[in-house]
Amino acid sequence: MSHDTVLRSRRVVTDAGDIPAAVRVRDGRIAAIEGYDTPGEDLGDLALLPGLVDSHVHVNEPGRTDWEGFATATRAAAAGGVTTIVDMPLNSLPPTVSVDALEAKRAAATGKCHVDVGFWGGAVPAHLGDLPALHEAGAFGFKCFLVDSGVPEFPPLDAAGLDAALRAVPALFVVHAEDADEIRPLGATRSYAEFLASRPPEAEHRAIGLVLDAARRAGARVHVLHLSSAGALGAVAEARRQGVRVTVETCPHYLAFAAEDVPDGATQYKCCPPVRDRANREALWRGLADGTVDSVVSDHSPCPPVLKETGSGDFAAAWGGISSLQLGLPVVWTRARARGHGLADVVRWMARRPAEIVGLRRKGRIAVGYDADLVAFAPDEPLTVEPSTLRHRHKLTPYAGASLTGVVHTTWLRGVPVDGTAPRGRLLTREAG
Repeated sequence: MSHDTVLRSRRVVTDAGDIPAAVRVRDGRIAAIEGYDTPGEDLGDLALLPGLVDSHVHVNEPGRTDWEGFATATRAAAAGGVTTIVDMPLNSLPPTVSVDALEAKRAAATGKCHVDVGFWGGAVPAHLGDLPALHEAGAFGFKCFLVDSGVPEFPPLDAAGLDAALRAVPALFVVHAEDADEIRPLGATRSYAEFLASRPPEAEHRAIGLVLDAARRAGARVHVLHLSSAGALGAVAEARRQGVRVTVETCPHYLAFAAEDVPDGATQYKCCPPVRDRANREALWRGLADGTVDSVVSDHSPCPPVLKETGSGDFAAAWGGISSLQLGLPVVWTRARARGHGLADVVRWMARRPAEIVGLRRKGRIAVGYDADLVAFAPDEPLTVEPSTLRHRHKLTPYAGASLTGVVHTTWLRGVPVDGTAPRGRLLTREAG
């Protein structure tokens, strides 16, 4: 930008809380935070938030672009107030397990992104030797599974493989932590209770214990993906007290839904690990409140509706994944405010902490020097989820018809409104140091 833009709001959400202020934007960065009486565009009753950072998104392009793609995913992100995503190394073809695969991913994304996009690398048994070069090429860190990923080209690591990966490169490792030995066989079933019983909390607890022990031995930095079972939080807190460098995320669906409310045959709710009971949901909220859970990100994992087995309602055969990239902010805000949390809490969980964990030094805060990635949000405006309004490639969602509170009115990327027609997103690389 060649001139200053000023946005005024009586509720600018900063590290100091909600304050009346004016945010001055120059050359795509926040140049100053000034008094509310500074002349500029007045947002009225809209709150001004930093753009959200979603570090767990499956874009699936190239190779499975019929599942999702950079154009559709990033439009959905912007519509939901998300200005930066970090793309998972699966379920694209090829998976991002080598420098060549990363370059293929970047080529597929070029010219299509409406928000900024970074990339995780993948740690799989046959490509552990590629990790240093992939890290040097700009991957933000490495995802691995300790259980079947659902796609054959991205196999899991065993305990020895995890140890080897953590020692191969000084990087952040983000782990799908379920233990295959604790997962029970599941035949065709429409029963959500049977599906839930097949992936018990012990599968997460045992795998998280393995991750914590491996990180302790290697002195490595690890991140637990999509925590579903709050029963693991005690072990995480104790490991931190012992000096283990571990962070934890959960997802909107674990904070919004409860197993008791999932109808049989409603495979749109299937995800792995699964949505658990109400008591567990409330324990996750307590973990967020006390800081044991660091962040809330989507795990946006879409697929064509036919793969969700909506006709048969078979939880065993259905793809496990929930599409929520566009809806995370109103879903979390609706539930958070009901529990006494404020916008500053939601911003910490969904913008500042994800940016810090990933290493994005100019994202996730309204502060001088940061990118002017901003969101005008109406925190009291009602929202009924109408699937046809979603920008995701596929509209199937367990949130269909949900009554929420909070509407995104405008999203700015480096000070320019995102209109969904002119892609201005940048492809990000890991910042060294």
